Amino acid sequence: MSAALACFAAAAIPLNAQQESTPGTPVSVVVTLEPRREKTIPAVEQRDIAVYQGNDKRPVTAFTPLRGSMQLMILIDDSARGSFGTEINGLKEFVNSLPADTEVAVGYMRNGYTQVVHEFTKDHAAAANSIRLPMGPGGADVSPYESLADAIKKWPKTEAERKEVIMISSGIEGLGGGFYRDNPYVTAGINAAVKAGVVVYTIYNPSVGHYGHSLWRTTWGQNFLSELSDQTGGESYMIGFSSPVSFKPFLDQIREHQKNQYLLTFVAKPEQKSGLQPFRVVIENKDASIAAPDNVYVKASL
Repeated sequence: MSAALACFAAAAIPLNAQQESTPGTPVSVVVTLEPRREKTIPAVEQRDIAVYQGNDKRPVTAFTPLRGSMQLMILIDDSARGSFGTEINGLKEFVNSLPADTEVAVGYMRNGYTQVVHEFTKDHAAAANSIRLPMGPGGADVSPYESLADAIKKWPKTEAERKEVIMISSGIEGLGGGFYRDNPYVTAGINAAVKAGVVVYTIYNPSVGHYGHSLWRTTWGQNFLSELSDQTGGESYMIGFSSPVSFKPFLDQIREHQKNQYLLTFVAKPEQKSGLQPFRVVIENKDASIAAPDNVYVKASL
């Protein structure tokens, strides 16, 4: 067969058939479309999406809007300042405003663990009523990232389309581990979320006690919260180092993000061992951007 005929034959093969013949492992990940330059989000289709695993472009097999079931956990740092009390009614209103098919759980982070005060439920009023004042210092500020990993470990098995967390914390990492991007405790929390497919939104809220007055700890706490959200496909919200006037604008933005989420499925490169692999999503020829994890969990090929 001549080179020209070979090229013609390859072009004649349907795209889906070419994708199905590509060796690898199917991977699905929740991503969020965002507007650019404060414009509305244009229509984005599967053909507009390009996925790269490392430097290799991988076949995209599905890009489906998510409109159905979601499990959302509200995680609150028990070291939050007393000013958090002014946000409780707003949080309750947010929980009660969620779609009827959304399951909500509430947990408090303390000593590197999560105390789940209300399990996942569609009874939004019951979940909202479990939100209480933080307990303050005395074991808090140990590691919100260890607490996140603990909450994910306790997450019940589910067929929900989406698993998401709104984490309210100072982000301060009291266990140490270094003030740089690869802090092992922060990394462990990120990896637990990515492996479980959990999108994490973070809202900065100052800590009570000495740590809450430490500028360098607070600065790194905000950096860590931003890193956590960026690497799990979420967003991080903060206004300086003080308590937000209100969580409501942040919560409203989170709801808008949740309305523009998609399940992206692609064929990952075959791997000998299961683990996290670098991952990048690009929207081609459309005036939109996309929030996605920095890595995805790829199971070992059979």
